[in-house]
Amino acid sequence: QVRLVESGGGLVQAGGSLRLSCAASGSIFNINAMGWYRQAPGKQRELVAEITSGGSTNYADSVKGRFTISRDNAKNTGNLEMNSLKPEDTAVYYCNLRYSTYSRRYLEVWGQGTLVTVSS
Repeated sequence: QVRLVESGGGLVQAGGSLRLSCAASGSIFNINAMGWYRQAPGKQRELVAEITSGGSTNYADSVKGRFTISRDNAKNTGNLEMNSLKPEDTAVYYCNLRYSTYSRRYLEVWGQGTLVTVSS
Protein backbone atom coordinates (compact mmCIF):
# COMPACT_ATOMS: atom_id res chain seq x y z
CA GLN A 1 0.00 0.00 0.00
CA VAL A 2 1.37 3.38 -1.00
CA ARG A 3 1.47 6.14 1.58
CA LEU A 4 2.24 9.82 1.22
CA VAL A 5 3.81 11.87 3.95
CA GLU A 6 3.77 15.64 3.65
CA SER A 7 5.86 18.15 5.53
CA GLY A 8 6.79 21.79 5.47
CA GLY A 9 3.60 23.60 6.34
CA GLY A 10 3.44 26.31 8.94
CA LEU A 11 2.84 29.96 9.67
CA VAL A 12 4.46 32.63 7.52
CA GLN A 13 3.98 36.32 6.97
CA ALA A 14 2.66 37.65 3.70
CA GLY A 15 5.46 37.90 1.17
CA GLY A 16 7.33 35.02 2.73
CA SER A 17 8.16 31.57 1.42
CA LEU A 18 7.54 27.97 2.35
CA ARG A 19 8.56 24.67 0.86
CA LEU A 20 6.24 21.69 1.03
CA SER A 21 7.56 18.17 0.56
CA CYS A 22 5.80 14.92 -0.23
CA ALA A 23 7.40 11.51 0.12
CA ALA A 24 5.82 8.36 -1.28
CA SER A 25 6.52 4.94 0.17
CA GLY A 26 5.32 1.54 -0.95
CA SER A 27 5.28 -0.44 -4.13
CA ILE A 28 5.19 1.89 -7.12
CA PHE A 29 5.96 0.83 -10.66
CA ASN A 30 5.59 4.25 -12.20
CA ILE A 31 4.42 7.67 -11.08
CA ASN A 32 2.07 9.11 -13.66
CA ALA A 33 1.55 12.46 -11.99
CA MET A 34 2.11 14.18 -8.69
CA GLY A 35 0.06 17.14 -7.67
CA TRP A 36 -0.64 19.55 -4.85
CA TYR A 37 -4.17 20.57 -3.98
CA ARG A 38 -5.46 22.89 -1.30
CA GLN A 39 -8.66 23.42 0.59
CA ALA A 40 -9.44 26.62 2.41
CA PRO A 41 -12.17 26.77 5.08
CA GLY A 42 -15.58 26.72 3.48
CA LYS A 43 -14.20 26.14 0.00
CA GLN A 44 -13.80 23.18 -2.29
CA ARG A 45 -10.48 21.46 -2.77
CA GLU A 46 -8.67 22.90 -5.77
CA LEU A 47 -5.66 22.01 -7.83
CA VAL A 48 -2.62 24.14 -7.10
CA ALA A 49 0.00 22.49 -9.29
CA GLU A 50 0.81 19.17 -10.87
CA ILE A 51 3.70 17.57 -12.68
CA THR A 52 3.44 14.61 -15.01
CA SER A 53 5.79 11.72 -15.54
CA GLY A 54 7.19 13.56 -18.53
CA GLY A 55 7.90 16.66 -16.52
CA SER A 56 5.05 18.80 -17.82
CA THR A 57 3.64 21.17 -15.25
CA ASN A 58 0.29 22.80 -14.73
CA TYR A 59 -0.49 25.59 -12.28
CA ALA A 60 -3.58 27.31 -11.04
CA ASP A 61 -3.73 30.85 -12.37
CA SER A 62 -3.65 32.20 -8.83
CA VAL A 63 -0.20 30.75 -8.15
CA LYS A 64 1.53 31.08 -11.52
CA GLY A 65 4.86 32.83 -11.18
CA ARG A 66 4.92 32.32 -7.41
CA PHE A 67 4.84 28.54 -6.90
CA THR A 68 7.09 25.91 -8.44
CA ILE A 69 6.46 22.18 -8.41
CA SER A 70 9.26 19.67 -8.77
CA ARG A 71 9.75 15.96 -8.48
CA ASP A 72 12.58 13.51 -7.87
CA ASN A 73 11.64 10.37 -9.78
CA ALA A 74 14.39 8.26 -8.23
CA LYS A 75 13.32 9.06 -4.68
CA ASN A 76 9.56 9.23 -5.27
CA THR A 77 9.44 12.64 -3.67
CA GLY A 78 8.03 15.96 -4.71
CA ASN A 79 8.23 19.56 -3.59
CA LEU A 80 6.19 22.70 -3.87
CA GLU A 81 8.17 25.90 -3.52
CA MET A 82 5.85 28.72 -2.53
CA ASN A 83 7.07 32.30 -2.77
CA SER A 84 5.42 35.68 -2.35
CA LEU A 85 2.76 34.08 -0.23
CA LYS A 86 -0.53 35.86 0.26
CA PRO A 87 -3.17 35.51 2.98
CA GLU A 88 -5.47 33.94 0.40
CA ASP A 89 -2.98 31.07 0.07
CA THR A 90 -3.97 29.97 3.56
CA ALA A 91 -5.32 26.42 3.32
CA VAL A 92 -4.64 22.80 4.03
CA TYR A 93 -2.38 21.54 1.25
CA TYR A 94 -2.65 17.94 0.10
CA CYS A 95 -0.24 15.91 -1.95
CA ASN A 96 -1.80 13.68 -4.59
CA LEU A 97 -0.18 10.83 -6.45
CA ARG A 98 -1.43 8.96 -9.49
CA TYR A 99 0.64 5.87 -10.08
CA SER A 100 0.70 2.44 -11.58
CA THR A 101 1.58 -0.78 -9.80
CA TYR A 102 3.67 -3.70 -10.99
CA SER A 103 0.43 -5.48 -11.80
CA ARG A 104 -0.52 -2.56 -14.08
CA ARG A 105 -3.22 -1.15 -11.88
CA TYR A 106 -3.68 2.61 -12.00
CA LEU A 107 -4.33 4.05 -8.58
CA GLU A 108 -4.51 7.35 -6.74
CA VAL A 109 -3.52 8.23 -3.19
CA TRP A 110 -3.74 11.37 -1.03
CA GLY A 111 -1.59 12.64 1.76
CA GLN A 112 -2.96 13.64 5.14
CA GLY A 113 -2.60 17.35 4.46
CA THR A 114 -0.40 20.07 5.88
CA LEU A 115 -1.65 23.45 7.04
CA VAL A 116 -0.24 26.63 5.54
CA THR A 117 -1.21 29.86 7.24
CA VAL A 118 -0.21 33.21 5.78
CA SER A 119 -0.67 36.20 8.04
CA SER A 120 -1.20 39.70 6.73
